[in-house]
Amino acid sequence: MRRIESVAELESLYDVPVPASLSKVADHLTPSYRRWVEAARFCVISTAGSRGTHGTPRGDVDPVVRVTGPNTILLPDWRGNNRLDALRDLIEDPRIAFLFMIPGTKTTVRVNGTAWITDDLALRETFRKKNILPATVIVTEVSEVFTQCAKALMRSGLWEGAPLPEGLPTVGEILADQTDGAIGGPDYDATYEVNAIPRMW
Repeated sequence: MRRIESVAELESLYDVPVPASLSKVADHLTPSYRRWVEAARFCVISTAGSRGTHGTPRGDVDPVVRVTGPNTILLPDWRGNNRLDALRDLIEDPRIAFLFMIPGTKTTVRVNGTAWITDDLALRETFRKKNILPATVIVTEVSEVFTQCAKALMRSGLWEGAPLPEGLPTVGEILADQTDGAIGGPDYDATYEVNAIPRMW
């Protein structure tokens, strides 16, 4: 299989960028981009560090991030599995990328920047839910914002209510395979959401 090893060779295989794909790029959250980001309750953050690259889903009942200015967004770090993949990465390499998604729209918004982590109590208090505080808050300094072409969501039919693929393994099945049945199985799948609700924040 032939490997492409230069940018020039890669670019020769494609047409020039669509003008709109360049003109929509901003170096800050414009009023329209801000409204879009503040409406999103789900995003995926991407980071990189010595342990590799990581794409991490983040979601909330409220807007998933808090915009505090044209170049600053705050992401509370709620309870999870405590792997800390993205957080470890950010200690080593501050680069971060967000992909914001809103169910029902084929538009996505990408935000790039650099981030740092704080455990400032006063700030964490402003995110309080059910008497629980996030362990930390990711503070991102925004350097680039743009919408992503809708074709990926159009091709996939992501929000069109398509049935799940037949035979799709559940998390319980994956865990059981990975642990020779020590963890997971049907009971894990049947009780996961009920058990998770009290521990979401």
